[in-house]
Amino acid sequence: MSAVAHLTPKTIGMLLIPPFFWAGNVVLGRLIQDLCPPVTLNFLRWLAAFLLVLPLAWRVLLPSGPVWRSWRRYALIGFLGVGTYNSFQYLALQTSSPLNITLVASSTPVFMLGLGAMFFGLKVRKRQWLGAALSITGVLAVLSRGDWHNLMQVHWVMGDLYILLATVEWAWYSWLLTQPKDPPALRADWAGFLMAQLAFGLIWSGLFAGIEWSSTQAEIVWGWSLMGAIVAIAIGPAVLAYRFWSLGVQRVGPGVAGFFANLTPVFAATLSVLALGELPQLYHVAAFVLIVGGIVVSSLCTRGDARI
Repeated sequence: MSAVAHLTPKTIGMLLIPPFFWAGNVVLGRLIQDLCPPVTLNFLRWLAAFLLVLPLAWRVLLPSGPVWRSWRRYALIGFLGVGTYNSFQYLALQTSSPLNITLVASSTPVFMLGLGAMFFGLKVRKRQWLGAALSITGVLAVLSRGDWHNLMQVHWVMGDLYILLATVEWAWYSWLLTQPKDPPALRADWAGFLMAQLAFGLIWSGLFAGIEWSSTQAEIVWGWSLMGAIVAIAIGPAVLAYRFWSLGVQRVGPGVAGFFANLTPVFAATLSVLALGELPQLYHVAAFVLIVGGIVVSSLCTRGDARI
């Protein structure tokens, strides 16, 4: 792994903000799951975020703007980070719990490791594979609900599979963020860089929402609760979390940032108790220990490269 920036208090603060908002996103998404179809909720969330960012970054969408010269890159980033990731997350909430979802998503650094080795030139050491094995064991503990016989019977909740797919997408998205392929002026403008993703991601999410309405019995129950929730997840988990995650990944790289992403289950467990009354089970605790332990083991061999 290449050298990464020193973790200053400012950078730590940046990387603590996204997991808190992401935890709130899954808990809030669970609370309003009966008010709006999941894929449509993703579209409305990003539509609201687009309108919030538009006054700050409308110039990047001009025909002469930098977005169109690299439209294939932003179409892919928008597909992964905006168009589909949260759609899978909201779909997962239909059958799985917020704590399950955030625990499975805690395996993101493992997928970052695998994708980095396969496609981005990352040299993986044996200790890192050991860490990956520990983290995957933790994910399997969640998928099996603490009963390994469930794995033998392939008796999984569909939501767990959705969040696994979303986790792979997020790892790919995070690696793409590290590539120095953006114009420096655009990369330095957080609103412009987010708008480049939103412009294409909104098209993707709108397309998938249209498919949802044409193929299911979709229905929206409009009210202050739903509208307030959409505004909340647009400001926090969408705009602010994506801003600070992008800045954090650019500063310290996906591997180190992954440590902070693993705080999401801690925040989710706390918020679930407060908002949903869902108490963590023993297998949740065991899974979290395995996942975090795997990430720590994986990181030990990179400490010579990064001043953590």
